[in-house]
Amino acid sequence: MNKAEEKLARLLTEMGITLAVVESATGGLISHRITNISGSSSYYKGSITAYSNEIKLKLVGVRVETLTAHGAVSHEIARQMAEGGRRVLHADICIADTGIAGPGGGSDEKPVGLVYIAIADRSTSESRRFVFSGSRLENKKNFADAALSWLVCYLENRKNQKKSF
Repeated sequence: MNKAEEKLARLLTEMGITLAVVESATGGLISHRITNISGSSSYYKGSITAYSNEIKLKLVGVRVETLTAHGAVSHEIARQMAEGGRRVLHADICIADTGIAGPGGGSDEKPVGLVYIAIADRSTSESRRFVFSGSRLENKKNFADAALSWLVCYLENRKNQKKSF
């Protein structure tokens, strides 16, 4: 078990907020790690594994125009996934990922190991770009590590600034 999940559990519980997850490149790994913590049902609302573009569009609310203009692996899609997941799953905050775990599927512009991770709460959304190098399983683990670590930092900053959700 990773310390990020334990810190996340503590923060979500202390802050009294709920979490949702929309995963693509990690295929459920983030949700798996969150639910490894006993008591996660008190803050974890659920997840959508939006692996196909069809699910991103139909369930999560990604806009076809955005998908056409930027592709499935982009800042814009990650943000729409997080925003849509927060709404659909009725959570205070949502984290989402979209990326290329490999070994195939990459290009010069979007290499294998690229992931965009987004966080959306009731007032804002933002995304970050990460690039890792490794096998498919290593990349998925690195994507999940990055998502959980960033979410912990995000919540710690919000808590320290005494900002509500």
